[in-house]
Amino acid sequence: MVDEKDFFREATLRICGSLEIEKALWDCLIYIRDYIPADMIFMNVYDPGTGIGETLARADLQGGRLASLKLTVPQAARHVIDDILKNAHRAPHIIVADRVGEHPLLGPMAAIAGNPDAAFMAIGPKPEWNLFGGIFIGNHAGEKYTDEHVQLFSLLNEPFAIAFSNYIRYREVLRLKDILADDNRYLQNELRQQTGDEIIGANFGLKQVMEMVGQVAPLTSPVLLLGETGAGKEVIATAIHNLSPRRNGPFIKVNCGAIPESLMDSELFGHEKGAFTGALFQKRGRFERAQGGTIFLDEIGELTPGAQIRLLRVIQEKEIERIGGTETLNVDIRVITATHRNLEAMLTEGKFREDLYFRLRVFPILIPTLRDRCADIPALVQHFMMKKAREMGVVDVPTLAPGAIDQLMHYSWPGNVRELQNAVERALILNRGNPLTFDDLGETAKNMVPGTPLLGGGSGDSLDQAVSRCIRRALETTGDRVGGEKGAAKLLKMNSSTLRAKMRKLGIPFGRKGQKTGSSDLAEGGIGKTTSSSRSGGW
Repeated sequence: MVDEKDFFREATLRICGSLEIEKALWDCLIYIRDYIPADMIFMNVYDPGTGIGETLARADLQGGRLASLKLTVPQAARHVIDDILKNAHRAPHIIVADRVGEHPLLGPMAAIAGNPDAAFMAIGPKPEWNLFGGIFIGNHAGEKYTDEHVQLFSLLNEPFAIAFSNYIRYREVLRLKDILADDNRYLQNELRQQTGDEIIGANFGLKQVMEMVGQVAPLTSPVLLLGETGAGKEVIATAIHNLSPRRNGPFIKVNCGAIPESLMDSELFGHEKGAFTGALFQKRGRFERAQGGTIFLDEIGELTPGAQIRLLRVIQEKEIERIGGTETLNVDIRVITATHRNLEAMLTEGKFREDLYFRLRVFPILIPTLRDRCADIPALVQHFMMKKAREMGVVDVPTLAPGAIDQLMHYSWPGNVRELQNAVERALILNRGNPLTFDDLGETAKNMVPGTPLLGGGSGDSLDQAVSRCIRRALETTGDRVGGEKGAAKLLKMNSSTLRAKMRKLGIPFGRKGQKTGSSDLAEGGIGKTTSSSRSGGW
């Protein structure tokens, strides 16, 4: 006598014990063969629309394995299957074949089993699972199945249906995972093509920088990129990632100066559902998204004190915690940071943590300004001409007017490579179909505030005062508008949220605060007249 409850429990534990269906089938076979004659088991699925059956997995005494054996079910057998499906809601339907080769429905299993004399039983999942298929067990000895065997086998209909359903969904997840991985590889290749594997100036003005990149790229050490705004820090960070063993992993770029202070921790480290008002779901932060790859933190000097502490923990312990969470998450990432600010001065002022500074400055790389590598200008101009022409749909290859290169070589380029790129784009717009000229080079900055230098002030001005004065004069020119096509952000070639962040750090009020000081720009946020200045904003 067999205890059916014990049999059901033990068999279910094995059937549903693994999403790897080939392992589950083998574990089940090894157990039930003590009660039912069996030395092989198959999982088959059937498509009523095409009449094709497929063996998804099989197991024998040597082990289990996945399979994809397809066969066309004969027309006569399809009618039998249709009748079984119609009546499947009444009770588990079990088909028994003493000699499988002679059975009208299970006959095709003879070829799969390799023995027409084998005995077989088959059971199908319940129709509410939306699965058409079955589990087949058999024995090569041809030992007939009794009513007691059928009864025990019928007890396993529900566990088999659950395992069947779970595996189908698990297989779909694996398929989507493969698609996602393939898409990621494709996008990474596209990104490399757009950013370019070749660094313009690698053999000239950036030769020393690229030598340092080659030294540090294969390692996991933090890298600190220093240099003026627009000098190409992001390009060098991309080169370090592409030359590293993490090149196939994600490359996450974060502009710390563009993230509002209140959202800094959430953006970088993520948050749990309900961690704060508005946290309606769990969110992964930028560090989690960079798992197995590289995270590039630009404008590192803009990090809040709290974020600085958490970043130090990431670098030292390789672990993070989401906002509102208690679980510690291990991360495998490479950290690259960049700034144009004087971090040593910020240390003295207490605005940047000393321990974090020395952890980031393991391998500093100073990127020279464009005026210090004028020899690279012709190659950069050619690169930007071709790139921008493709983006703008210009059919004819653009050319330069006589003397244009000399004009570009003698300009000081305060905006560095970014300014050169913008100058080329502007020339393409103004000289459609004609050789490119740069007669207006520097005029935009001169005309921003008529008759007044861009920064102005005495030679003893601090950087904070100079930046603050420049922003205020841009606001005067635009009627105190921050964003929009006619706003100060557009004039200064900055993102409006970045400009507001700088204004907040420099103590320049806007929005409701600006309205209290007499500004009238309700749409974009008014700017009050104030001389207060706090921390320097990198821009």
